[in-house]
Order: sequence, then C-alpha cells, then structure tokens
Amino acid sequence: MNLADMLSYADIQELSRIAENYDCNCNGHSKNELIQSILTKVSRREVFEGQIESLQLEDVRFLNSILFDPRNSFSLEELVARVQQSKFQKEEGDNWNPREMITKFKRRGWLFNGYSQQTRYLFQIPEDLKKRFGDVLAKHFRRNLTTLDEPGVYRDEQQLLIDDIYYFLQFVYKQPVALTAENYMYKRSLQQVLEHMSVKEEPVGKTAWRFGYGRMFREYPSRFSFIYDYCYYQELIGENDQVLSLTELGRSRIEQGHKEDLLQVYRFWLRLYKNPIPNLQAMVHWIERLTPAWTTYETLKEALSPLIRSYYYDSPESILEWRIVQMMMHLGLLRIGEDEKHGKVVRMTKLGSGVIHGTYVAEDDKVHLPEYKL
Repeated sequence: MNLADMLSYADIQELSRIAENYDCNCNGHSKNELIQSILTKVSRREVFEGQIESLQLEDVRFLNSILFDPRNSFSLEELVARVQQSKFQKEEGDNWNPREMITKFKRRGWLFNGYSQQTRYLFQIPEDLKKRFGDVLAKHFRRNLTTLDEPGVYRDEQQLLIDDIYYFLQFVYKQPVALTAENYMYKRSLQQVLEHMSVKEEPVGKTAWRFGYGRMFREYPSRFSFIYDYCYYQELIGENDQVLSLTELGRSRIEQGHKEDLLQVYRFWLRLYKNPIPNLQAMVHWIERLTPAWTTYETLKEALSPLIRSYYYDSPESILEWRIVQMMMHLGLLRIGEDEKHGKVVRMTKLGSGVIHGTYVAEDDKVHLPEYKL
C-alpha cells in the first residue's frame, strides 16, 4: 500500500502525531483534513528531503536495512534487531532504546502497524515512500561522487569464476587429492590448482587471523577459498578419510560438461559473506545504483564506508575494498580500472545489474560456518 492508503486506515491520534511532525496547519478533529494536509506536506520535495537530511547515521543505516527488502511487512522483533545492528558503537552508560527509532519512524509516517487481522502485529512501510527514500539517499550519495570517462586499463572477469569452478572440479575428477588431518589440501596440490586459475592468487602467508568469510578462508586465498566452499556446500566435492574427491553430482557435472549458473554462485556468495557483513545485500544494491558510469573508488568509499560495520580486525574500508568490491569483480558484476589522476575506478557491468536485480536472499538465509574462537 502507498502512504495515502495507510493514512486512511490510521486512527485520528496517529494522524495527529504525524501532522505535528510535519507542522501541518489544519483542523485536528477532521480525519480527512489531517490526511490531506500530511499528503500535501510529504509531497513537497524540500520537506521530504529535509526529513532525510536530518537523519542521524544510525537512522540511515536502519532505513538502509529495509530499503532493498522486497517484503511489505516486518515483525517488531525483526525491526528491533535491525535497529540494534545500526548502532555500531555503544557508549558506556548509554541508555539508548531501539524502540525509540521505530517510534520516530512512525511519527514521520514512514512505518505503520498493519490493519488486518493477519497484519496488525506487523509493521509496514508505504511503497511510494520506500521508492522516494531510495531516490533521495542516492541523490545524497551521488553529490560527492566523481565520475570519469573510460580508463586506459581495466579488469573485467565475467565468466572467469565459472570457468575456474569447472577447472577445479576437473582437477579433482582426474585424480582424488590427499588432504591433511584438518582437511586442507597440501601446499603442492594447492599450488598446482592456483597456477591454472584464470586469476592468479598467492597461497596465504602466516597471519594472525583469517576467519568469517568461509569454511576454508583460513588456509586458502580469498577467491579460491570461495570456489572451494561453493563446491563443498553444493555437494560437488566430498572430504572422506583425508581424501578430496567428487561426489556423484560433481562427476555428472564434468561428464555432462555442465558449468555453474552465475545466479546460483552469486546467491551463495551473499549467503556466505553476510555472516560477517549483515547488510551485504543492501551494499551490493548501492554499488549497482551508484556506479552506472566509471566512478572513483575513493569517493565511493567515502559514501558507503559509514554504512559498514567492522568485523574483528577487518575495518569498514577493508571490508568494502577486499570483501565486497573485489569479490564483485571476481563474480563479473563489476569492472575495476586504473585512472592516471584518480587511481582506482569502478563500474557496474550490465550482467551485474541483471544479476543483482534478479536475486534476493532472505535475511536469515545464511551458510552456517563452524565457529572460530580467537
């Protein structure tokens, strides 16, 4: 439902609170006048944009968590959890109450309780306002973005990840691979695989920590770790008695010459990486929306880093660069170039836009990883 529909179901007390928020001058005893006055105010661009501009960073993060979710209604518990995720740092003695933000959004006419028997305990966001939120925030982010002509050199990895998944399955098909007691490939086997990948990666050096981004992320470089995990969780490979071999499903892939579907690989990436990056899906949508033309990475980072929560020793900036943008390039969703003056530049591919708009993964749909203790 749109705002006008939701206002028509609201009681006069709720309408009065919304009208007060927008400084409406009207007869407070007339439901019809209240509705018309609110709609008139909200439809004015400067009023609506002013409301968005006045939001605190936590409010924007909360709004961002709802914006790209295609569902129409949310439970109170779900909204409270999303508000809590939007508060990255709590000060000592902070009595901050997540429900206050939900109340603030209700007073602005941005959230409403459902009105039917089935939805009265749920909260709904008006569809027309949801679109306007996205447009206004995009305008806000674009204000400081720098766009350029095509750079002299750029990387485009469309299809390469799919080819390398197929190559890895071929490698295991030809000869089962010996594993260590911890089920890792020995360095020699790993080096053999990495040498034949389309994108060169070095084995992981000794590091204080590597966890959260996959089951094999600790021992394998990022891209290959993702390939291995994809094959494992899709049950294309199996680890038995310290031997890595193809499952029946994996063997049929090779014998039929069948390669993976990028949509499924992308869905798996979202499910895997949103363990450490809960708002990954929203971040991907923002990158898609903000980079239809070549855009400097520095200005994109300034716009989006405040929306990302750090993960242990991984800062918002390193998460954006290495866990999101770099992986989006490996998936073929983004091109990354180099400009002589501005350094790194990025641009969404047509394939990427189609994949992102055509895919939604539910909030609780995650790959369950073994726990890692520091």
